[in-house]
Amino acid sequence: MGSGQSDRVVDADIAERVLSRALASGGDFAEIYAERRGGTTMKIDESRIESVESGAEEGAGIRVLQDGTTYFAHVDGLDPDDLERAASEAAAALRGDRVEPRSLRAVAPSPQSIAQRPEEIPVKRKAQLLHELDERGRAEGSLIAQFVASYGEARREIAVANSEGLFTGDDRTRLRISAQAVARSDDKVETGLETLGGHRGFELFDDDPAEIAASAARRALTLLDAGPAPAGSMPVVVGGGFGGVLFHEMTGHGLEADHIQKDASVYAGKLGERVAQPLLNAYDDGCMPGEWGSDAIDDEGTPTQKTLVIEDGRLTSFLYDRVRAERDGVVSTGNGRRESFRHLPIPRMTNTYIAPGDASPEAMIGEVDKGFYAASFAGGQVDPATGDFVFGVSEGYLIEGGQVTRPCRGATLIGNCLDALEAIDAVGTDFEMKSGTCGKGGQWVPVGTGQGHVRIAAMTVGGTDL
Repeated sequence: MGSGQSDRVVDADIAERVLSRALASGGDFAEIYAERRGGTTMKIDESRIESVESGAEEGAGIRVLQDGTTYFAHVDGLDPDDLERAASEAAAALRGDRVEPRSLRAVAPSPQSIAQRPEEIPVKRKAQLLHELDERGRAEGSLIAQFVASYGEARREIAVANSEGLFTGDDRTRLRISAQAVARSDDKVETGLETLGGHRGFELFDDDPAEIAASAARRALTLLDAGPAPAGSMPVVVGGGFGGVLFHEMTGHGLEADHIQKDASVYAGKLGERVAQPLLNAYDDGCMPGEWGSDAIDDEGTPTQKTLVIEDGRLTSFLYDRVRAERDGVVSTGNGRRESFRHLPIPRMTNTYIAPGDASPEAMIGEVDKGFYAASFAGGQVDPATGDFVFGVSEGYLIEGGQVTRPCRGATLIGNCLDALEAIDAVGTDFEMKSGTCGKGGQWVPVGTGQGHVRIAAMTVGGTDL
């Protein structure tokens, strides 16, 4: 028997022995999740390469489910004896009769395509890339007082085997660079940040990767001239790409099935109801080619998929892992994700985005007499149970007479998820995806966010310019 990636991490006969040990005292379901990971990071600061680090680890997590209760153990390393001991630990509290797992059947999904393996690229070339970013960022102007760029690559090979006979795996390679520029003029200091990442190989940098450095520097320089942000309720245009983090936070988390089943989401009970204008369609898509949040399978072995969560303004789906799907009597949407073998899978977004609309950014801004343009965000807080949120704006501008005018500092967006979603009255054609890292339940996973420009007819902007 062979299943490609699975066999490289753990052999099928070993996985069968571990599953048999896990069900020795009963259980409804048993699973082994094994992984081998490695990566390299480096950064450039003050035009010098530093902090070059490489690391690797491997291990496995074993869980047993019985009557809705999860029993879990994990172990560093992939020694077969250690795996069997971990299986015994996971099953230690069970007192039932032995259950025989089904024979494993190999399933080999197609991993994301990697043209140039990053680990085969000389370190000198990676350092050269950072020098290119450094030179490009500093070239934007003499007021750039500091510039830092970083490079990171990671490869994660996983195998999943369970008592229902599934034996599968995935080979995941992610690459990301980031640029941060600090501009200083007299007593004013502003920062610009930009990133480029994907589930791809070194071909990610074939075009013009140093453009992110120039973009970060230009943002910092622009913000030196920022004045106070406006205050009050007004139309808000949210930028494309990273502007999608607003939808990710205010809607995406509320669609994850664990929040729904705990009745800790404003979207609970709203399946099939209209939550937005008919012009809005939104997806969570874990199989987008080359995107940061994409994988061939989720961390339970379920193939990833493109899930339509809002169709023509109506809520059409929640995001499920195995456990929550069984509770609702539905099929998992392939959103069972975990940070590592030390963690249990929970429902998580992958690449979540508002689909392109038919409005141009110029047109939607041109129709606003007085409003606010939120180009990017600096984080925020959302209460999924009430839907109330506060987001900090890292780059914002006034809209006056249908034109984007002066930059603003210190702006926040304040509102409620349902109100803001309903108030979206234009979606742009200029679709773009961005990479990020999402935290939930103490676990961090890579996610993609995206959209074209989006206009919200009315939202409260918190600022100091009254």
